[in-house]
Amino acid sequence: MPSKKKLKISLSRKIAWTLKNEGVSSLVRKAKNYVATKTAKKEKLSLKDILFINGCALPHPERYRVDHQIEQLEAAGLTCDKVFYEDLSLERLKFYRGFVFFRCPVTPTVEDFIKKAHYFNKTCFFDIDDLVINRKYTDKIPYVAALPKDEKKTYDDGVIRMEKTLKLCDYLITSTPALAEELKSNYDKEVFINHNVASEEMLKLSLDTFSSTKTNKKFIIGYLSGSITHNPDFDLIKPAVLRFMSEYENVYLEIMGYLDLPEEFKPFKKRIIKKKFTDWRKLPKVIAELDVNLAPIEKSIFNSAKSENKWTEAALTQTLTLASNFGIFKEVIMDGKTGLLADSEEEWYKKLKFAIEYPEECARIAKAAHALARKKYITTYTGYGLANFIESHLSRNIGFVLPTTNISGGINVATKHCNVLRRNGYDITIISEAKPSENIKNAEGEINVVSDVAYDIDCRFDTLVATLWATLEFVKTYPEVKSRAYLVQNFETDFAPVGSDAKAEANATYNSFADIKYLTISEWCKDWLKSDFGKTAIYAPNGIDLSRFKFKERSMKGKIKLLVEGNSADYYKNVDEAFRIVEKLDPKKFEIHYLSYEGEPKSWYRVDKFHHRVSSDEVHKVYESCDILLKSSLLESFSYPPLEMMATGGFAVVAPNDGNAEYLSDGDNCLLYEQGDIDSAVEKITRLVEDEALRKRLETGAKITVHSRDWKHIEDRIVKLYA
Repeated sequence: MPSKKKLKISLSRKIAWTLKNEGVSSLVRKAKNYVATKTAKKEKLSLKDILFINGCALPHPERYRVDHQIEQLEAAGLTCDKVFYEDLSLERLKFYRGFVFFRCPVTPTVEDFIKKAHYFNKTCFFDIDDLVINRKYTDKIPYVAALPKDEKKTYDDGVIRMEKTLKLCDYLITSTPALAEELKSNYDKEVFINHNVASEEMLKLSLDTFSSTKTNKKFIIGYLSGSITHNPDFDLIKPAVLRFMSEYENVYLEIMGYLDLPEEFKPFKKRIIKKKFTDWRKLPKVIAELDVNLAPIEKSIFNSAKSENKWTEAALTQTLTLASNFGIFKEVIMDGKTGLLADSEEEWYKKLKFAIEYPEECARIAKAAHALARKKYITTYTGYGLANFIESHLSRNIGFVLPTTNISGGINVATKHCNVLRRNGYDITIISEAKPSENIKNAEGEINVVSDVAYDIDCRFDTLVATLWATLEFVKTYPEVKSRAYLVQNFETDFAPVGSDAKAEANATYNSFADIKYLTISEWCKDWLKSDFGKTAIYAPNGIDLSRFKFKERSMKGKIKLLVEGNSADYYKNVDEAFRIVEKLDPKKFEIHYLSYEGEPKSWYRVDKFHHRVSSDEVHKVYESCDILLKSSLLESFSYPPLEMMATGGFAVVAPNDGNAEYLSDGDNCLLYEQGDIDSAVEKITRLVEDEALRKRLETGAKITVHSRDWKHIEDRIVKLYA
């Protein structure tokens, strides 16, 4: 039976074997299956800044362009996650502020994801580290051009679909200046260059190699190939290497990876060291054993976009790199200072000879390269530029903290503000302090909702907004936020029963010592915030959507439909008084409708039709179906029901309070009765039914009031609240 050691084949060896024996298509298919298996475990989502969507099944590119960039961003203060593109779901949209698609081919899900991200004003970046985005580049690669027809078709399809994703995204991120130039000249998008850098773990592994010293007399030059596509690169230096090995008998050539070693090297068979692909964690030790790291690169537009990884990985182990004087190596390496550069065959030979004859000078160069790499090519020290680019292109995000998303007047106002802000380019998230966290969907659109009970909140906010006194604590204590606001819709001190601790706690929120921007939706709230607490609030009035609440003239013939609105469980809604008034109305003449978002009718209420928890999209139908609204609340910040009834052509009999005083006028657009005066309310309802001239006067005044409150006249003021 084979030993466990023989059975254990490394991922790198599997990649090499599959590439050599089964081709590109098989490698891509197997790699996808591997990644899918590794990510199959269901993770707990949390609200973070950036999600990387990895479209590359190969581990090396993913490590540099996903894992290392995540490490850079996290070192710069942003929170990140990653997912393989085939595991991407629309559910993830609400959990991140921006998305980075790396080498990601388009799929129906990817396309839908990006389109919906734009709906929510979330930014999509496309990251690419190679010119595998258009066939005008890939068709020029000899290896790709020589692929069997079926494999070439699969490869080309991936290239075409990758470019489609690129075009859908807003901004581009890439790894080299040459690649950036190609992107700028072909796509009308801003490009940011973020060089490949090493991780902290790579640095640690490289530093560990310093403890071992070479004891043999071999002079080892190494060519660590990435894949079979690098054969033409090695051909560039073949004559120089052959000449060098012929002249110096202690020179050994080490080859890692898949390379078709030319026949001319057969005489040096005993001085050829062949190594298979190795795990990246073992690579520093392999590189450290070399005297010279060879990095030839054939001159082509495709290769001009290649990164400096070979130099970086060698520099971290203080190993000298001899590279082609082309592309990124020409820009990164200072010849004779942080590495050696060569153009011609003769120059390659001379630089190899220099390396063996001047070891102390080469050690100095390698040491300088190491110092540069540690400063400029490690994730921890290089993330600010990328973080700043991403952060500067994210939409301004605002989080509204709600106690619940259950239907109520105050919730409806908050969601209205959310929809207005989304239409004006803001990235909006509702943080619900209760489960569930289903998105809010209505006629105006969709709002992202995340429950802080079910999920961790771990992203940056430009602004956090409290919407109820109990939500202010979250806003005050959440650390990663630039500005804090409090949308005050009522004097909630009076919501709590006498003697309750909540009464003082609510009251204290109006006099917060923290830097809170107070916002409100009524003149009444604005006034008491200033007079009683010294807080200057910014005010934007509430409005109404006249595209939904449409006017319909009432005839008052037949049985009159009277509507009572309010939660029977809330004392300040004073619903009991409304039903005491109802008791005095003739059941033969009046049909009683009751609308409540929470509380149900008490046993003694006379209710002919109960409307319970009607959605905001459907509530207009309730008002349209009734003739008169009877509203008896003691306390309101802004009382919507009278305005909604007036907008549909119905009439309102209302007990005045501070929340309706700013738009209701007795005898002009409604009829007011004094709270507690049951008989007065009955008399006014009777007058409405009998006096057509009164109804015409109220109807005219109501139209003027309603049109002044049309949301389209108010939206700009709402946006300014949060500016």
